[in-house]
Amino acid sequence: MTTNGAADSKPINVALQGGGSHGAFTWGVLDRLLEDGRLRIAAISGTSAGAMNAVAFADGWVRGGADGARAKLAAFWRAVARNGRFSPIQRTPWDMLLGNWSIEGSPGYVWYDTLSRVLSPYFANPLNINPLRDLVEAEIDFRNVRSCEAIKLFISATNVETGRIRVFGPDEITLDVVMASACLPMLFRAVEIDGTPYWDGGYGGNPAIFPFFEANAVEDVLLVQINPVLREGTPRTANEIQNRIDEITFNAALLREFRAIDFVKRLIADGRLPKGEYRDIRMHRIDADEAFRDLSASSKINAEWAFLEYLRDLGRDAASDWLERHYDAVGHQPTMDVAAAMAPRHAAPGQGPGQRVRAFLASRPVPKAARRKG
Repeated sequence: MTTNGAADSKPINVALQGGGSHGAFTWGVLDRLLEDGRLRIAAISGTSAGAMNAVAFADGWVRGGADGARAKLAAFWRAVARNGRFSPIQRTPWDMLLGNWSIEGSPGYVWYDTLSRVLSPYFANPLNINPLRDLVEAEIDFRNVRSCEAIKLFISATNVETGRIRVFGPDEITLDVVMASACLPMLFRAVEIDGTPYWDGGYGGNPAIFPFFEANAVEDVLLVQINPVLREGTPRTANEIQNRIDEITFNAALLREFRAIDFVKRLIADGRLPKGEYRDIRMHRIDADEAFRDLSASSKINAEWAFLEYLRDLGRDAASDWLERHYDAVGHQPTMDVAAAMAPRHAAPGQGPGQRVRAFLASRPVPKAARRKG
């Protein structure tokens, strides 16, 4: 029996990035944190796949606390895999033989990718069919999500008309809100909520951190990051260029928030702002940049169960390493250098991946021929 939520656990707010199937890494992180039980998640901010993990977490929590959240997260991602079995976009036998998670060689992917670059979803999908919407509706009880009092949820989407981020609070979260948060405009029609069209929340915040500042008094924020900021080398193919543009776009809002947090922290440290009146946020991060840099962007729509298990296990190991290294710091000091995160190429060398992640990547590497394509 897990014990997350116990009175002696440390409170923390959690920010979950989006990234398609790569969100299964976040599932693994959450699963390990819940199993460990020493952290009490007070609030979650999620975007796209992060939003789906957030609502699965809340739905499961209402059903059965930490164990219920773990069970619902597992059930949700198993449903994703079941749904993916019927997709025309699958790995080729050659990729399976090599252990390559990319699906760029799939004829279905080539057709899908080409169509999305040529035709608007309003023409390519006139019936507005979205199997993912049906899956989320079947798996998540949004009445539970809205009634979850133990964890405050915040889901981000981008207002198409104004270009501004809209953060939906705990009482506003519906199926439409989650689908708006995950709405990539080249693939799906904008999701209308109260007459306003919305696109993927990653354009405005991936994820948004600022909602935590007024949600509670917790000053520790844990970012589960699945989109690397730094990717060395110049992209040359059309796919590589487009995918790097997407990475830069979806990280831009997060970097702006890092700058604001760093600015306020420096003013507080210099005595130019009273600490009691301004939030001195302690940032923490769990990532596996070394693994994600080696995964092609096309793998974000690989819903094969073996791949989701791979990412889940990687997330669990990354969370275990982080807990071993940094749990004691929670409540006392940050373990993420926000200034360095804004200029990773010029930052001093960090600790790098932990022992478990190094062992994981050594035992289950991505083939060299598959790296950095996409």
